[in-house]
Order: sequence, then C-alpha cells, then structure tokens
Amino acid sequence: MPPLTNFSPALSELNHRHVASSASTNSELIAALQDGTLDAATIHVLTAETQSAGRGQHGRSWQSPRGNVYLSLYHPVHMPISGLLSLIIGLELAKMPVIQTVNEQLQAQGLTPIGVKWANDLGFYQSETNHHSELAHSAPDGSALDSAISPQRTSPFQKLAGILIEPVTKSGKLVGVVLGIGLNVKAAPTLTAQTSEGMSYQAISLQDIYAVLQPATQATRLPDLQTLYQQMSKALMAAMTRFEHLTIEKPTGHTYYLDGFLQQFAAMDALAGLRLRVTQDYNNEKKVMTGVACGVDTHGCLQLQQDNGKISTLFTGRIDVIY
Repeated sequence: MPPLTNFSPALSELNHRHVASSASTNSELIAALQDGTLDAATIHVLTAETQSAGRGQHGRSWQSPRGNVYLSLYHPVHMPISGLLSLIIGLELAKMPVIQTVNEQLQAQGLTPIGVKWANDLGFYQSETNHHSELAHSAPDGSALDSAISPQRTSPFQKLAGILIEPVTKSGKLVGVVLGIGLNVKAAPTLTAQTSEGMSYQAISLQDIYAVLQPATQATRLPDLQTLYQQMSKALMAAMTRFEHLTIEKPTGHTYYLDGFLQQFAAMDALAGLRLRVTQDYNNEKKVMTGVACGVDTHGCLQLQQDNGKISTLFTGRIDVIY
C-alpha cells in the first residue's frame, strides 16, 4: 500500500502517525508516551500496515497480515477503567458506517449480523439453522477445532475485530489508556488449533463477508484504510466520551446514560440467548458451567442463567457456544 498522505483534519487533530510496520502499535505508543517522546496530556493515534509482534488479550499473539487495520488510540484519563469500557468500544465500533451497511445487507438476506461479543470482540456466531456457510473454517486436517475439548457440538466465533485496552502509567500514576483495535479488512488469518491458542474462534474479514453478500454488494466497494482509520478513530472518541458520561453519572445515582448504553448493547449482543459453556481457571483448576447468556450487568460482567435457574456473574472465562 502506498504511504498515506493528506489525512483528514479529524485525524490530524488526533496527532495521527502512520508507519509501514510496527512490532505492536499498542506497545510502540505506550513506550513513546512513557519515555516522553509523546505528550501524555494529548490524544495520539498510531496506525501500521502490518505488525511483527501484534498482541491480543492475555498475551496472545495477533497475526497481522497486510490489508487490515491495526490502530491504537491513546486518550488521557483521570478515572479508573472498568469492564464496561471494552463493551462501550465494541458498541461504538459496531455503529461505524461500514459495519452498519454490512449488517443491513446481512439481515436483508436472513443472515446473522455482526455483533459485540463479550468482552472484547466483534463478529458473529453461526447457528445450525442460519449460518454463513462460506465463512465456516476448520483446521487444515478438516477436523473441528473444538473436537478435542468436548463431544458437545460447538459453533466457533467468526471474529472480525478484537479490542485490547491497556493503561498507561507514569511515575506510578495512571495518565491515560491505549485502545488497540485490529480489524480484518482484506485478510483473515487462517487459524489452526495451535494458532487459535485454545480459543473457539476463527477469523473472518470484511472482504469475506462482501463475497458472501454478492450480488448485493457488487456496487459497494470496501472502504480504503484511510476511511476506516477515520471511522474507527471517531468511534473510539465517542466511546471515551460515553465512558466519561457514565463515570460522572455514577455518583449522582442517576442511570440515564447507563440505561441507554445497556439498551443499545442488548441489541448488538452477539451472545444474547445462546447456550454457552464457560470454562474458568482458578488456581490451575478448571471450573465449567453451562447456561444461557442473558446480557451484561451494570459493571460489564456477563450474566449466565444456569440450568438450575441461578444467574451467575462472570468477570472472565472462555466462551463456547454449544448446541
């Protein structure tokens, strides 16, 4: 891809810098803020055409082929970061024009739209009766990636984008947060049982989805990366504003902003109503529970209604959709 030039004023105002390659846009941005190269009191955006050591949640690797978006936005903050932030970011990303357009076309063809998967992803689950067959992937040997985990039938998550939130500290004090987004646009890494690192998902790209939607999208071209940078940066700024509103509102006892967020999230919740198997690791001992996903609570925790009717509140865990 040729060097990006003539960035829009919106990106210029966010101190946007683009590089051909970065080890990790999150890591590079954090290092520059901590060593004083960048001013921690202002917003910064870093994008790269590829990453050599991209990172995902819990230290997992993030494959970074060319043709996709690798973007990190730094935003100064003066408030604790809660689990709601990643869900707010996911919701605002799902409202980007490119995602809204795709979702309208998916729903028009009776297909599952792209949603927000608790707690850090965008994509969708396939169902047995309504699925994107062309987007289903398996391991190279043709086996299902979950076959060794359980005899239960599971549906892998089709992952379009991931979110990585990292705090930035200076002299032991929180000064801001880096919001890292990886969005598969033209290239979806082919994941094997090894490279998916035990997670029940496969990667998809916008180009994959456009191909499934033909001929509906014949007249629609994939947005270029610069357009996506603009849409994504706008979404992240909106997410931070929304998070600030929730934080300011909380001590007042009012719930206007919180209620609005929870209502919008429920409409975009990729897990809503699905039967889940959740695996948690406590002191190297695995705890497994099953139940139906029934949204998130006011702290951003997943609510799981178990078979006995009890509602469990989950802070973390591996999610498998089962049938």
